[in-house]
Amino acid sequence: MQKTTSLVGYPQNDRTESESYDGAHTFKWIVDKNLVEVHTGTRNLLELILSPSNLNDAYLQVLRNNGCGGVDKMGTSELLPYLSLHKDELLEMLLRGKYRPSPVRRVEIPKENGKKRLLGIPTVVDRFLQQAISQVLVGIYDAGFSDNSFGFRPNRSAHDALKRVQEYSEQGYRYCVNLDLERFFDTVHHSKLIEILSRTIKDGRVISLIHHYLNAGVMVNLRFEDTTEGVPQGGPLSPILSNILLNELDKGLELRGHPFVRYADDCLILVKVS
Repeated sequence: MQKTTSLVGYPQNDRTESESYDGAHTFKWIVDKNLVEVHTGTRNLLELILSPSNLNDAYLQVLRNNGCGGVDKMGTSELLPYLSLHKDELLEMLLRGKYRPSPVRRVEIPKENGKKRLLGIPTVVDRFLQQAISQVLVGIYDAGFSDNSFGFRPNRSAHDALKRVQEYSEQGYRYCVNLDLERFFDTVHHSKLIEILSRTIKDGRVISLIHHYLNAGVMVNLRFEDTTEGVPQGGPLSPILSNILLNELDKGLELRGHPFVRYADDCLILVKVS
């Protein structure tokens, strides 16, 4: 049996609970007052992102995370009234490729070493849309990530990473090379990331939307600055994008037979000395 959710103006999700995001899915859309079926895969992901179940999950997650407002100062409590008024307009802009994200709000967080971590806080509406994109990307990519990757992944934690290090230690790997990618999030090469995404995601509308988020810019002391590189920390999309990019590092280490444990941009390469 299939669970369906019907909401006028929204796509109808006919995906069974047992399906994964890797295969094709069937959705029903109302087009010119006619109900039509759309089969979705990696070539038609935007409909999956905008499905009612995915958007509802994204909305609930944004509420749970709460957080402060972006450049428009809208709070999470104002998201539902906004969507109630602008749902149709927002969906149409997304489907037509006309939606443009707002710049993120720059926030500086002190680090233990005296330096500052730069965060970019998206508007609540953009957090909602980023969360919807992220959920679908996680469904597509997570199963293919390395078993030695632990950061920003479902049902994995820093404690799990430490246990894996202990396991390698018990196997005789008593030394390690500590690889810390300095300013990784701030220096991500946009073109490289888009190229890696395009290997799997064949829906150009989704690639374009992600690119718009990368290039949305940042507001620093009421002054707009372009973002020509980097993935701003602070939004729901950044963790999965960082793991997609750093999975290239994981594959390289595995290809060379190096045991490692990676948590986000921190990586330990384990060494056994005979």
